Amino acid sequence: MPEIIVGTIVLGLLLSPQLLAGFLAKRTGRNFWFWFFISFLIPIISLIILIFLEDKNPAASGYKLADHVDREKGLVSDAL
Repeated sequence: MPEIIVGTIVLGLLLSPQLLAGFLAKRTGRNFWFWFFISFLIPIISLIILIFLEDKNPAASGYKLADHVDREKGLVSDAL
């Protein structure tokens, strides 16, 4: 039984650079699985490349605010 727990922890630690690269790629609008497998070949270099690549997501801010909301101040304008 302890071998299973230790094996699971070791497997998680060994796959952590690949998972990190995959999630970082997904967050920046790239293919998770491509970068997951690339990270097996060049783990640290792939992470560095992903950090410096430009974000491909069209809406980098996450969501569109309504027209009457001022993004910088976080306040609702009196245009209502």
